[in-house]
Amino acid sequence: MKILLTGTTGYVGSQLLPELVAAGHDVQGLARNPAKVVGADVPILKGDVLSGEGLDEALAGVDVAYYLIHSMVGGGDFAARDRQAARNFAAAAKRQGVRRIVYLGGLGDGDDSAHLNSRHETADLLAEGAPEFVYARAAVVVGSGSASFVMLQDLVKRLPAMVCPRWIDVRTQPIATADVVGALLRCGEQEGLSGEVQLGGADVVTYGEMILSLAEALGRRHPLIVRVPVLTPRLSSYWVGLVTGVDSGIARPLIHGLKTETLVTTPPPPGINDNPVGIAEAMQAASVN
Repeated sequence: MKILLTGTTGYVGSQLLPELVAAGHDVQGLARNPAKVVGADVPILKGDVLSGEGLDEALAGVDVAYYLIHSMVGGGDFAARDRQAARNFAAAAKRQGVRRIVYLGGLGDGDDSAHLNSRHETADLLAEGAPEFVYARAAVVVGSGSASFVMLQDLVKRLPAMVCPRWIDVRTQPIATADVVGALLRCGEQEGLSGEVQLGGADVVTYGEMILSLAEALGRRHPLIVRVPVLTPRLSSYWVGLVTGVDSGIARPLIHGLKTETLVTTPPPPGINDNPVGIAEAMQAASVN
């Protein structure tokens, strides 16, 4: 297939790119400044999802387009930027007759989470751009380039004790990077696939249990976790910004989303994510000592 991969320099996109190439597909990437993209080994076309510049040219003749873009790193009103980008991309994909769009969002339906709501809105807008739309929804991605994982890893490495709000006991179904990437590859390849595809790992754990599992993978003592009844996402994000390498502007919507359970409620179709690894193996593969 001819494939356009957006987000080639992002964490998941950079992992997916070589898998698409190895599978024999004709892959090209998209970037606002292709000259800054190094080591991609595929053509990188110039395009800007916010302005719409270059999208028609990049999507011409494309069978499957992967949309792995979000705007949280820019600060400010990321939801408005995501909305505009999705509209532009969907309109160009429709004009060019793209058969399928694959979008990676998140599990969970927290009504008060701007992060999760923006992902769902983006999916609704992208769905208008192609006859087949695959909304891959994943729980926390366990990998060295995942912002949520980096946040937890820095907390474990730097703090022997943590003051945590109630989200520490919220359940999630963390998934290893390799499992997400493999599932995304198959979401583009599987014949006739369309609609929501939920992705999670083998284990259901709380965020507190994730922290303990990560400590074990790093060969460190379990940190002391002190639960407090009131700790707002704003205060939590400032604390995370001081202690970790994650900017507080990114941490705040992430932390707000942690209040919502992210569990697979509808198993994905056979062949998409059949045998995901558990939390211990995922943590071991992702941990950087």
